[in-house]
Amino acid sequence: MKNVCVITGGGSGMGLEAAKFMSKDKIIVLAGRTVAKLEKAVNELKELGYEAYAHACDTSDRSSVKALAEFAASLGEIKNVINSAGLSPAMAGQEKILRVNALGTVYINQEFSKLMKEGSVIVDVSSNSAYILPGFIINKKIYALAETDEELFVKKLIKKSSMPKSEYQRNGFAYSLSKNFVVWYAKKCAFEYGKKGIRVCSLSPGLIATDMGNLEAGEGGMLIGFSAEERMGKPEELGYALATVADERNGYLAGVDVLCDGGSTNGMKEFKKKK
Repeated sequence: MKNVCVITGGGSGMGLEAAKFMSKDKIIVLAGRTVAKLEKAVNELKELGYEAYAHACDTSDRSSVKALAEFAASLGEIKNVINSAGLSPAMAGQEKILRVNALGTVYINQEFSKLMKEGSVIVDVSSNSAYILPGFIINKKIYALAETDEELFVKKLIKKSSMPKSEYQRNGFAYSLSKNFVVWYAKKCAFEYGKKGIRVCSLSPGLIATDMGNLEAGEGGMLIGFSAEERMGKPEELGYALATVADERNGYLAGVDVLCDGGSTNGMKEFKKKK
């Protein structure tokens, strides 16, 4: 039985780049909302020698995620899951951002972990935006509602993210909250699924030169000056980082967030404060 690697948000950007760093003896399943984009990405992987498949999936819909997990399991043993599907502040409003980024992570982790075996890995993609929130905004009691009362979870986080005046800033707050939740939830799952031998962690990119990153460059460009090399990250750099973190041989990397942002978070907080 072959091993299977599933990558959500795999039609382009760092998700697709991560696929290119996976072992060619694995079946690659790329998932996303746009079938045409997925099929183009799959053809690119096939030209490189991979066995690859496209599967449409809306991660904000549990039934869609369940269907993706079942499809992947029908191909072989699910060994790696990289959940890089997500929406940024320029792409959607508060509620949609929270449902895709936060609840989508819950659905991916829960539905895939049911079908995964010992020695498998889940990597949830967060963002360095998770680190910019003031402490009083973060309420982990609200985060816990994601597993018990989804609608109340969304309602409470929308309320928390509605303080700014502009729509973009409100979306940005919702985005940061959703990604802070991802970091927390991946840690929670690491200790829950670790009993089954499933390793879970998260990875937080900074501003990356993808279609999504370029959309946010106007507002988020200030982070570039705080990074160690004062540049955006490259999709292939993040792809390699994701593939490395998701590699089952990296067996002791669990219950943590890997901050892969060119140093911009630490630059902003300490080393480049005056910029």
